[in-house]
Amino acid sequence: MLAETITDLPDFAPDRAAAYRRRGLWGERTVGDELRHAAARFADRPALITPTTRLTYRELDRRTDAFAAGLLAVTPLRPGDRLMFSAGNIAETVIAYYGAVKAGVVPVCTLPMHGHREIGLLAEHVGATGHLVQADFAGQDLPSVAAAVGLETVISIGGELDRAIGFEELLAAGSRDPVAVDPDGVVAFQLSGGTTGLPKVAPRRHREYVHNSAAWADALDIDKESVVLHALPIMHNAGIAAALQPAHWRGAAFVLAPGADAATITDTVRRESVTCIPLVPPAVVIRLLDHAAATGEGLRGVRRMCVGGQKLPLEVAVRIEPELGVPCNQMFGMAEGMFLGTPAEAPERVRLHTVGVPVSPADEVRVLEVGGENQVPDGQLGELACRGPYTIPGYYRAAAHNAATFTADGFYRTGDLAVCRPVDGRRYYSIEGRIKDVINRGAEKIHSEEVEEIIVRHPDVHNAALVGMPDPVLGERACAFLIMESGAAPLTVASLGEFLRGQGLAKYKWPERVELVEAFPLTNVGKVAKKELRERVAAR
Repeated sequence: MLAETITDLPDFAPDRAAAYRRRGLWGERTVGDELRHAAARFADRPALITPTTRLTYRELDRRTDAFAAGLLAVTPLRPGDRLMFSAGNIAETVIAYYGAVKAGVVPVCTLPMHGHREIGLLAEHVGATGHLVQADFAGQDLPSVAAAVGLETVISIGGELDRAIGFEELLAAGSRDPVAVDPDGVVAFQLSGGTTGLPKVAPRRHREYVHNSAAWADALDIDKESVVLHALPIMHNAGIAAALQPAHWRGAAFVLAPGADAATITDTVRRESVTCIPLVPPAVVIRLLDHAAATGEGLRGVRRMCVGGQKLPLEVAVRIEPELGVPCNQMFGMAEGMFLGTPAEAPERVRLHTVGVPVSPADEVRVLEVGGENQVPDGQLGELACRGPYTIPGYYRAAAHNAATFTADGFYRTGDLAVCRPVDGRRYYSIEGRIKDVINRGAEKIHSEEVEEIIVRHPDVHNAALVGMPDPVLGERACAFLIMESGAAPLTVASLGEFLRGQGLAKYKWPERVELVEAFPLTNVGKVAKKELRERVAAR
């Protein structure tokens, strides 16, 4: 484990931490304790449902206890060590997450489509020594990713891997007394919106993560009669903090779908009588609308569905209720903490045009001048900044970045453009875009600088600029403008993709259009005029 300093792991200001405890927002239970508490209250109720597995709360609690015991008995991992997760939406991933947390081992949450470059950078950054790998994941050769990263301890799910410890071996290793876990300690490392050359890692702590999920459960009126569906990657902050934990804190049945295609979602809603879908990106909503138009299948029975991850076009928002049969509600959330959501009772104009209000009574939101610390008037565009009982006080091992990203009084600058819109005496917020050079592809963030740095490693590329091009389903796709070396053969989408595959870059970040140019347009200060490039590709 890394020797850490105060700047490696920034902490909450003591006065605010004391206030959160005094107000009862921070309790004494860890994430593992919360699951045990739920199992004691809802023992025989359904806790986890997948296409192949159905577990009660008692069974889930026992299996996660067994995984925790096996993790410490069979592997060299110890409390405080970091375990990379490369696994999809299967019951074993959920068991491993809760089991690692109960053992005091810190899950490092990644997406299963991440390549060896992203996993390797993250593992080095957080000092990970273990890697949980789904051997039979259909969308990516995860065993090859694990082999390229080469961590000391590998745990395999869904198949055998060389020199790996099997998931079932851990479950069969026996039992032991629960490990004492510090509720002020880190429960998980969440990746912030993609990676750059230096990963941005959000350290989530037990007390605040428990409160984050409880506040969201309350905002969605989740209770023991609810059936909560999640179809996006589970080892993402949205999966854990907005769906898995909120369901389990309230005794609800949690349904984990293997994918987010429209047919899978509608079939699962019907089969499991789903009542709540905490997060659906606009790209998925559009597919659901198309599916409903073609088949007549909506989402009847779903009482709450929140759309988030990118700005919801109004022309899509107005179709949700009449065509899918569920009210339109929007949300905004991030790995760094803050969740906003439109209340069910809010006027229609609020639900259609804003992402609502913060979900915790101690959340604080400001809209600041871009680049400054002064607040702008209501109705004026500025940068969203937030602080509260579950918004991180700083990224892990990123002192210089933290100094630029957090205000002097601890507000996190999100990089999102926002407007505060008072309606009937209540302050709602709308998200209007991003300040930073980020492409939002179906709610997955692509940092242009990261991809550009890899493209220019190609021996035939002189320079590269990556911009977003509009897409009616995903919101944006990536387009690479390339200046080729003199005499070099032109690169295509396919040949560039093969090069990026060899570099270990996640496929969703690959450009889906290539434009060859002799030179880039420049701003008056000599920077690449990406606005002009975006307009150029949009016009084409």
